[in-house]
Amino acid sequence: MRYQQRQAVAVGLLVTAVLVHSAAPGPAGSRAGGEPPVPAVAQQNRMHRVVHQLQQRLHAVPQDQDSWAQLGASYVELARVTADPSYYAKAEGALKNAGDTGLAAIGMGTLANARHDFHAARDWARKAITALPRSAEAHGVLADALTQLGDDAGAQDAVQRMLDLEPGTASFARASFHFELHGDVDGARDAMHRALAAAATPEEIAFCRYRLGELAFDHNRLDDAAQHYRQGLAARGDDMALTQGMAKVAAARGDVPAALDTYRALVARAPLPQYLQEYAELLEAGGRHDEAARQYEVLTEQQRLMEAQGASDDLAAALHAADRGDGVQALRRAEAEWSRRQSVFVADAMAWALHVTGRDAEALAFSDRAVSLGWQNATFSYHRGMILAALGRVAEAQEALVRALRLNANFSPLQALKAGRKLAELRGGR
Repeated sequence: MRYQQRQAVAVGLLVTAVLVHSAAPGPAGSRAGGEPPVPAVAQQNRMHRVVHQLQQRLHAVPQDQDSWAQLGASYVELARVTADPSYYAKAEGALKNAGDTGLAAIGMGTLANARHDFHAARDWARKAITALPRSAEAHGVLADALTQLGDDAGAQDAVQRMLDLEPGTASFARASFHFELHGDVDGARDAMHRALAAAATPEEIAFCRYRLGELAFDHNRLDDAAQHYRQGLAARGDDMALTQGMAKVAAARGDVPAALDTYRALVARAPLPQYLQEYAELLEAGGRHDEAARQYEVLTEQQRLMEAQGASDDLAAALHAADRGDGVQALRRAEAEWSRRQSVFVADAMAWALHVTGRDAEALAFSDRAVSLGWQNATFSYHRGMILAALGRVAEAQEALVRALRLNANFSPLQALKAGRKLAELRGGR
């Protein structure tokens, strides 16, 4: 994954899954006992059936607040699996009809996290905890929001409380991300294995395998990554995230045509910004600039559509603009995000945007903040290396660039190439 700040929010979608499964009829919440894999298209169809059944229920019993909350959660999940941000407004409407309940507050917090409105998510989570103090899901929403807001101690407390209440897949997954953010890769891996051991549905198994695959991919362990992605696909045969993982592995192994074919199918099915950017970068790295430009245009349009539905993401937009050399846009977006939250993710975006605009002394101060937790992140190290090189601190720049490539030589189809070129330039003394 090009930028891993999305992981905490992705973990938060497990909360949505809990709410959605509670809405499903019959034995749908207990499919771990040998049912076949659930393709992503089948998942969309199942979600639409759940929505239809809830709508029928609410037509008959319009005062059923729990069903309104479950309908809202289902719309948040549909927004994720279809990449259609119009479901956010539907989710908000349903959750408002759910009244002043703890379950509704959990749903509103999950929706706010999905929209990257992390202050609102924090407030909704606290409201949910007041109503349902022993709800692990509510503490999970709080952990996700505080992680993204840069409240590291608060996020740790929320994760610990979640573990105390319900040591299951969602809580261990959050613990894993907390370990990873602090540079404890072994601890992160162990926590994800515990999450996998607790997984009770094909969706949870697929999610855990994806995260284990990401941990492996992000640390140059391609064979392990591919094995986890494949095992996840065995649980849920057409999962988009796992399919994207296999595309990354194919590209890293040099099978670029297979990777491009997979990305082409992915963005046709779900034009998620992450997939669009990775696809465009792979095209550009291969010299297919016109095709890459078209994907960048789609990416810009998709970001616009998401913002129109209240899902602003200045962080991703800042990084995209900086990578494309648009320093003015990058800095404007990064500063807007920094004004809302001061996490390590946004500190790195500020550093990169300032570097692109030539303000490297200021950039280094933000880079210092970005690496303050100890996260072993190849992108952070690459950005830091380029900033140090611009400041003439050659030895430190080489060290940072070597670290980036040792961590993950395939962290980005384009930026990894630039890291290698800059490292060769520095070593050659040119």
